[in-house]
Amino acid sequence: MKKIFAICIAFVAIISWTEVVKAAPKNKKATNISAQPVVLNNLNDSMNYALGVVNGAQITMYQLRTTPSTEVITEFIHALQRGYDGRVEILSETAKIGKNIGMAIKAAETAGLADNPAWAINQKIFFQGLVNGMYNDTTVMPIDTARNYFQEQYQASALANDSVKLGKAIKGKCGFKVKTIALKNQNDSINYAFGYLNGSEVVQYVLSMDTTKSLHKEFITYVNIGLSNKTLNPQLVDAGEQIGKSIKDQESSGLIGEPSLSTNFELIKQGFINGMLGYEEQMTGEFAGEYIQNTMNTIQYGNIKEENEKFLEKNALREGIITTPSGLQYEIITMGDGKKPLESDIVKVHYHGTLIDGNVFDSSVQRGEPISFGLNQVIAGWTEGLQLMPIGSKFRFFIPQELGYGAQQAGSIPPYSTLIFEVELLDIE
Repeated sequence: MKKIFAICIAFVAIISWTEVVKAAPKNKKATNISAQPVVLNNLNDSMNYALGVVNGAQITMYQLRTTPSTEVITEFIHALQRGYDGRVEILSETAKIGKNIGMAIKAAETAGLADNPAWAINQKIFFQGLVNGMYNDTTVMPIDTARNYFQEQYQASALANDSVKLGKAIKGKCGFKVKTIALKNQNDSINYAFGYLNGSEVVQYVLSMDTTKSLHKEFITYVNIGLSNKTLNPQLVDAGEQIGKSIKDQESSGLIGEPSLSTNFELIKQGFINGMLGYEEQMTGEFAGEYIQNTMNTIQYGNIKEENEKFLEKNALREGIITTPSGLQYEIITMGDGKKPLESDIVKVHYHGTLIDGNVFDSSVQRGEPISFGLNQVIAGWTEGLQLMPIGSKFRFFIPQELGYGAQQAGSIPPYSTLIFEVELLDIE
């Protein structure tokens, strides 16, 4: 039985971008965003705080590596609060995609076109390419030419010197009309080609049914709304709104969908702050993830753990059962007279695995084909047990969860399960 490695961290789902925040009052007093300890009175408090910490730490690790500033974190926390308070409204798919493209082009002012510092954004030319692509105007550059040119330039840039400095961004808004423009240099051509390709893709996948062109206008309107966004990290702000909304939406079903746990948003929010700012006095992000996983397993599978422990206690009293110092239990069905394997050996076996209720979770016997593996590549119960067997032996192992998969779900095997195997050692390879 091979080892199964799994990392299970309880993330709050960041759903697709489908909302935009309603206009918030100006000069509203800002929430105090600072790392600070919290009072955790019980398991419910600890779960709420851990949920915030693990998500906050993950956001910093994967999304704030280049901009881990207090200002960006403050924007996110305010967005989290807005989402939780319900101050959001639904956007159409067309408006949503337009807004996101506008925000991406705004970000290109500092990151470069397509996140390439060698390509300075020229918003006037990019947007004209976008509109011409939406209306399939081929006067400046046909679609195949745009695609081939951009791909060639992208590949060439990937081989170029990484130390190139970003040129000056040229700002502009997205118009509504097709125009023929002159491309004066390579950077102009790259901007136009990239815009044209985006426009063509938008029509193909988003606006293909828009016969009246009304959605074309809505799309461009929201491109400009996204472009005018003043936030430092608009994508992260949008994610914060969705996370806050998701937390609120899930309150009725319990924290992380568990009815026995209730939501404490203030603890979750402070957990996000502490996780994003790297405050680890009470919990690290790694510990928080493990704590959530183990606690949920205990809540959901605690009865399984108790049942399996009682089974092993009773089983140890049966005649013929031998218990090793590690807790492994076994009985000898047939004793062979061959060589015993070492931990470094590769063995060939037939086996039949069940849970304590008799449910079969794995069986080479049922498949009709033995299996070979290294003894150092399997769960601890197998590594120990097989070394007790001479070739030709058949043993029955009762492997406690500590020597099996522990608190992890392993396929159809629930956490904390005792594993019962009938194992026949056929050979040492």
